[in-house]
Amino acid sequence: MTQDTALDMKDVELNEIDPEKQPMAAGTEDPPVEDGNEKNGVVKVKLADEDDNNSRAKKFTGLSKEELLKVADTPGWVRVRWALLILFWLGWLGMLAGAVVIIVQAPRCHPLPVLEWWNKGPLYQLGDPKTFQDSNADGVGDIAGIQERLDSLATLKVKGLVIGPLHTTSANKLSDTKLKEIDPKYGTMDEFKSLLEAARKKSIQIVLDLTPNYRGTNVWFHYNVKSPDSELLNQIKEAMNFWLDFGIGGIHFNGIENIDNPGEVLEELRNITTNHSSDGKARVLLASANDPHNDNVLTILNDTASGMLTARYLIHKDNSSENSLGDRIKQYQQVASEQDRILWAVRPRLGHMASAVHENLLRVYQLLLFTLQGTPLTLYGDEIGLKDLPGQPAASSPYMQWDDSTNHGFSKGLPEKSSNVNENITFKGQEDNKDSILSVYKRLSELRGKERSLLHGAFTLLHQCDKSLAYERSWDQNERFVSILNFDPDEEISVTIKHKNLPEQCTVVLSSNSERKEGSSIPIKNLKLVPGEALMLKYPYSS
Repeated sequence: MTQDTALDMKDVELNEIDPEKQPMAAGTEDPPVEDGNEKNGVVKVKLADEDDNNSRAKKFTGLSKEELLKVADTPGWVRVRWALLILFWLGWLGMLAGAVVIIVQAPRCHPLPVLEWWNKGPLYQLGDPKTFQDSNADGVGDIAGIQERLDSLATLKVKGLVIGPLHTTSANKLSDTKLKEIDPKYGTMDEFKSLLEAARKKSIQIVLDLTPNYRGTNVWFHYNVKSPDSELLNQIKEAMNFWLDFGIGGIHFNGIENIDNPGEVLEELRNITTNHSSDGKARVLLASANDPHNDNVLTILNDTASGMLTARYLIHKDNSSENSLGDRIKQYQQVASEQDRILWAVRPRLGHMASAVHENLLRVYQLLLFTLQGTPLTLYGDEIGLKDLPGQPAASSPYMQWDDSTNHGFSKGLPEKSSNVNENITFKGQEDNKDSILSVYKRLSELRGKERSLLHGAFTLLHQCDKSLAYERSWDQNERFVSILNFDPDEEISVTIKHKNLPEQCTVVLSSNSERKEGSSIPIKNLKLVPGEALMLKYPYSS
């Protein structure tokens, strides 16, 4: 075919081509299509000329090596290269200097203190098991009954149960006191071992009360415990080693004000718990007094090494106070600057919180226990507002009330005593009520266990008077928490808190005033507190 013939065939009728074989789009192999040449179904195709092919073959190859070397040595390019090099190093040095400044000026994170299990949450005091839960329908609570209620106790996020005394003894008779034996009415050694294992699975430690003469007039038998040949002290040491080897998490002694030289004696006993604290199994020694007025004893004990907690009380045994609670709290915190020196309790061992304070103040004292610097200790039933029975202290301990079943779930048998003083107060009845005392207890216990400012933060007293108290807990760069309390159960009060680090507004964490919603922001200037209000606020760290 001649060239003229090929050029005459530029125009091709597309409708003469099989539709299925018509090209859908121009590909890399297709000849270029000339725009605007389609008419009546005819597409004109322009074939590439040889000149076009020749021009495409021509490519730009850039400057040769000789040409580049000739240009590179010109004064202009030399100056440009030096300028770029200087700018690069200046930029690099600037970024290095900036990084150094940021590192130097950035606030340092404080090293976290070592926390043992008793620093991480509340301790729950059962005392005499006969009032907690009966497992065999004989009307008397026992060790097996405690194990039955571990699931309920676990919801409180308690870290330890203070149980007993359980040992056999006769009032005021040292010869009948067997500190290494369990009174049969409470259960057996096998049942106690089973309780230890079940509690350990729920991360709850068992602290055993070894107060010797707990049924007598003087819990220490009027003996000179410090005497080198003291039969009582030798028995106590043997029993401590026995039970610590058995697997308990700590020992509790009450009535320490009756010991001659309590600081020396308890320091010697603390060495025993320390010697058993190995392999990640820390043991604690708890010491409390029946007479909280004897602050000299507690002050001496607070000067000892860590690993021993001494009880401090928010309310005295006779519910009296010589000075404001704020003054006493400030004094206690100054004496016991270490986190693990104070065991906070509402009042001495016998007696429930609901029988010692006005009903409108129960949440106030709960907030105090869980937000002060130290370890909170609550008596069984305080989480639901259980009250003491009428009568003498020794016979006033009420049975724990779990639900609305027979004997409130305490026993399927016939208890020795009953009273309507705690009518309509049950654990189960408060579980689904977010405003109940139980719900507040759980919320505070949860916060106490996870917020660093509450776990081991500093304590700062912000405001105090006879009817109100405010303080802050803060740790490093974590959220700060402010507790504000109205101790007047009947009157509204106004509180103004001024501190250089406090913002004008804080966020509500919880309040006993239903008008305040969790998460809302409120000003802390001229703050109005309703009667008996317990208010907890928070605000973020700011450098």
